[in-house]
Amino acid sequence: MLDAEDIVSTARPDEKAIMTYVSCYYHAFSGKQKAETAGNRICKVLNVNQENEQLMKGYEKLASDLLEWIRQTIPWLKNRVPDNTMQAMQQKLEDFRDYRRLHKPPKVQEKCQLEINLNTLQTKLRLSNRPAFIPSEGKMVSDISNAWGNLEGAEKGYEEWLKSAIRRLERLDHLAEKFRQKAAIHEAWTKGKEDMLQQRDYQTASLPEIKVLLKKHEAFQSDLAAHQDRVKKISTIAQDLKDLNYYDSPTVSAHCQRISEQWDALGALVLKRNETLQKTEKLLETIDKLYLDFAKRAALFNNWMEVAMEELQGLFIVHTIEEIKNVSTTNEQFKASLTNADKERKAILGIQNEITMTAQSHQLTMASTNPYTNVNIQDVNTKWEKVEQLVPQRDQALSNAHDQQQNNEHLRQQFAKQANDIRPWIQTKMEEIGRISIEMQGTLEDQLKHLRQYEKSIVNYKPKIDQLEGEHKLIQEALIFDNMHTTYTMEHIRVGWEQLTTTIARTINEIENQILTRNAKGISQEQMNEFQCSFKHFDRDRSGTLGADEFKACLISLGVDIAKDSPGEAMSNVNVNRLGMVTFEAFIDFMSRETADTDTAEQVMASFKVLAGEKNYILADKLREELPSERAEYCITHMAPYTGPDAIPGALDYMSFSTALYGVSDL
Repeated sequence: MLDAEDIVSTARPDEKAIMTYVSCYYHAFSGKQKAETAGNRICKVLNVNQENEQLMKGYEKLASDLLEWIRQTIPWLKNRVPDNTMQAMQQKLEDFRDYRRLHKPPKVQEKCQLEINLNTLQTKLRLSNRPAFIPSEGKMVSDISNAWGNLEGAEKGYEEWLKSAIRRLERLDHLAEKFRQKAAIHEAWTKGKEDMLQQRDYQTASLPEIKVLLKKHEAFQSDLAAHQDRVKKISTIAQDLKDLNYYDSPTVSAHCQRISEQWDALGALVLKRNETLQKTEKLLETIDKLYLDFAKRAALFNNWMEVAMEELQGLFIVHTIEEIKNVSTTNEQFKASLTNADKERKAILGIQNEITMTAQSHQLTMASTNPYTNVNIQDVNTKWEKVEQLVPQRDQALSNAHDQQQNNEHLRQQFAKQANDIRPWIQTKMEEIGRISIEMQGTLEDQLKHLRQYEKSIVNYKPKIDQLEGEHKLIQEALIFDNMHTTYTMEHIRVGWEQLTTTIARTINEIENQILTRNAKGISQEQMNEFQCSFKHFDRDRSGTLGADEFKACLISLGVDIAKDSPGEAMSNVNVNRLGMVTFEAFIDFMSRETADTDTAEQVMASFKVLAGEKNYILADKLREELPSERAEYCITHMAPYTGPDAIPGALDYMSFSTALYGVSDL
């Protein structure tokens, strides 16, 4: 169809030819596109039909399943046969709640989904120009709605029936529980009553006990009459349960019958016991006086034995031999009274024997206890044996205590002997040290040597202190709290010894400090002797310190110029202790400042200024040039950079450094 020459052989192809060619192409491709469009339309129609068919089948199946579930559920809801027990009915209620909570909600969703699917299907059919879908017979939406309505009607009736049946069982169970409670209370009250009424306690009772039993029996008869109404109420409840067809009514009736029979038996036993108690009361009056006589004498004797045992077992605290002797004397007096006590015990035993013989002659079984007392013959004999056992034990304890007090007395005397020697020795040494510190002559080195020899003699005395500590430990272990042989305690000895060792150490330290001060301040030995002599002269009370007036007088004696109109000026220039007194060390420090030529911050600053060539700063090289290497490096590392207006790189501030050396600045 295409001729190439028509296009390429001419400068301008023929317009009609080109249009012919183009139209041919258009018609060819246009025909092919129509076929493709037709195929797509057919596929679309088939897809719509298939989807609709699936929706129809899904509706039919869902409707069938839902109707089948409704048909199976309604008979279960219409089953109204009640159970006899609350547990079974509660299980039915729980099954119904499970149905409401677990089984029905999914079916509600299915019913809703069924209606949605039908509406969707009808809409799709209408949009695709298809006829409306008509479900199978009996599966219309209306059929399903009717069946659902029947289900809910049955459900509502079942729920109301469940509630009514449960309420009825609750009332019956409540009435039955009320019967059981009243029956349990009554049976708890009657429990043991038959045994009580049949017991033969009167055979062993005394006269007072028989009277008590009679009173108790009268009270019991009144209580029995009061319980008559409870028995009637129990019978009435049992009859009501029977009339209401309670499922366990036979059991309740049998229980009620047993209660009635037991009640009649109790009435007969009450009458019989009343007669027996009154008869026994008369038989026991003949021996009552014997019991009373026994009770009076046995109570007094028992009390005596208890006091005796308490005294024999009682702890005694003695601290001296005299005290233990007093306790031993009291113990001997007690042992002398045991003969008369034994006679009284035998007399009490005779009364009990008479009671026993009287009871046997009247063929009575007497109780083992006396109605007037809890004391019996066994108690009397047992306690008497205990007293006899405790007497030698008490003797042994007193003997041991006597030995202990003798040992304690020995410890007291041993401690007192040593303490009476040591404490005066310590006091003497204290006085000697005080005297030595005041009267000491010679150089400071000679004084120090003498004091160290004195200190050695004190140290050599330490073993005696340790020995006394050992004696004190023994006294503490023996729980000895006082010692009449000495006025000194271990605490006094310790305090005195600590004061002695502290005083000698402090005195030696003062001499050592005086030597250090003398050497550091350049004070000659003659000056030191002069200072020491003047200080001691004005220390009137030998306290080792000077008051303000004493200090001023001492300075005047040494030629120090003190302004007459400024009496406190001297004290302001010297270090004082916390009591405002001047110690010898502070006095030496003050005098060394007054007599020595000391440097000042201004003098050091002037020296640095000379090295700096009258400049306000100095350079590190200049310091290394003028000073030894160690001193120069110390100054370089501790001097702050100079920040004045004339500062140059590397300039150091020697002024602040100088004031820092004397504590004037914070550098």
